[in-house]
Amino acid sequence: MGFLARPSFKAFRLSEHTQYRILEIIPGFLVWGAFGVAVIMSLLRPLWVIGFIILFDLYWFVRAIYTLVYLLVAYQRYRQAAVINWRQRLAARPGWQSIYHVVVLPTYREPVAVVEQAFAGLACSDYPLERLLVILALEERDGQVAQAVATRIQQRYGQTFGELLVTFHPANRPGEVAGKGANITWAGRAAKERIDARGIPEEQVLVTTLDVDSVVHPQYFAYLTDVFLAHPHRLRTSYQPLPFYHNNIWQSPALTRIVATSTTFWLMTETIRPDRLFTFSSHSMPLRALVDVGFWQTDIVTEDSRIFLQCFVQYDGDYTVTPLYLPISMDTVAVPSLWRTVLNQYQQQRRWAYGVENFPYMVWNFSVNRHIPGAKKIKYIWNQLEGVFSWATAPILIFVLGWLPIKVAEAQQRTELIVQSAPDLLQTLMVLAMIGLVTAAVMSVLMLPPPPPGKSKWQLVPMVLQWLLLPVTMIIFGSIPATDAQTRLMLGKYLGFWVTEKSRTYEPRMAPTKSR
Repeated sequence: MGFLARPSFKAFRLSEHTQYRILEIIPGFLVWGAFGVAVIMSLLRPLWVIGFIILFDLYWFVRAIYTLVYLLVAYQRYRQAAVINWRQRLAARPGWQSIYHVVVLPTYREPVAVVEQAFAGLACSDYPLERLLVILALEERDGQVAQAVATRIQQRYGQTFGELLVTFHPANRPGEVAGKGANITWAGRAAKERIDARGIPEEQVLVTTLDVDSVVHPQYFAYLTDVFLAHPHRLRTSYQPLPFYHNNIWQSPALTRIVATSTTFWLMTETIRPDRLFTFSSHSMPLRALVDVGFWQTDIVTEDSRIFLQCFVQYDGDYTVTPLYLPISMDTVAVPSLWRTVLNQYQQQRRWAYGVENFPYMVWNFSVNRHIPGAKKIKYIWNQLEGVFSWATAPILIFVLGWLPIKVAEAQQRTELIVQSAPDLLQTLMVLAMIGLVTAAVMSVLMLPPPPPGKSKWQLVPMVLQWLLLPVTMIIFGSIPATDAQTRLMLGKYLGFWVTEKSRTYEPRMAPTKSR
């Protein structure tokens, strides 16, 4: 379970395991309790629930409007960052030559074309490649496949960077979940040994973990280094780029394009509220902080967000996430079979939703740390709990259960004004929400990378019309997998790490950028 703290809640006279299990139960209990109350009250007191649903939908409409404003602000910052020549700007900043980068790329059963794509992106970086220590983190249990990938990458990129290390994470180590966290921790410790051997101070090293399908923006390391050197508390913050799921977006189906782009848009809005921002997927952080917390946890699924909380607890709340407004491009879920694509997308969303395991970790560790300000504890716990609760419940309450009390009232032949006017009012809110859909559709087209050869300009039409599927994707790939993840945690049916299946039929290209 990985709670990593001193005993908590001593007054309850319960074992630590029982205490922690109670915390794991809370999110799922609240979700199922909300569904149960909605159904029961719809049958017993439909007028009450109709009133609640109207207010609930109105609340989410207002929330969607200000979220749209955040998205537009983030998009503008992305456009501003994309036209700056960060290498040129960095050259004028004193001390930049002393900064080194460790880049960790973990992989397990990934196609070699996907791995090569990530290395090709690194090799195109507009940054001195001799200051990059790149680690290909393989799994020993991958056997001959891992050996073949290692040989191929070493042959093609062995002399490209300052150093290329290949590590093989041993299988079946006690206390570990077979997954990314254990793999990159093994690789990170190997990198630490190399950094120490070369006499490079930890304070001058940034560690970037990349999902192996990641293609870094050519200016990413120059941008990261510039922001790092300019930051007043550079060693007490992680650095989060924008995740663009663009590598194979032209070959993926509409359902998964919507999920991928929606994820990008949501994370873009979070960058405008950095007090809510966690690290996600590919990101960077100081080696000093990574060493202080003992590297990533090896017994959990969501190590990418947990590493932020590890640092937050370690530094008594004095740790943040700094947004970076250049993208790292990754894959959408797309394999040749549509059914397998849908299944893979669901499993990926469930794995992301399993970030709910951070809730018990936060409550447990915050409860025994008296140095973190109380208001900050409450804020982070509330943001986490409200976020996972809304993720699971809001789409179903809006699009499914929201209509149940109206149908019950109509069946009872109720004639109250609220019963008569509710359908029209809810429909009006849905129509107004189309403004947001149109804006999202336009932005998604503006952010697309160049199409591969053979794609017609008419392909943009389905890229716009696909947003009509958003209500469906919010339920199938939002509420349901989020409820699934929280239910598994509630029942103690812990989720193991699952690697998203990938395929490649053409070489992806980053969107063109201008420099000034």
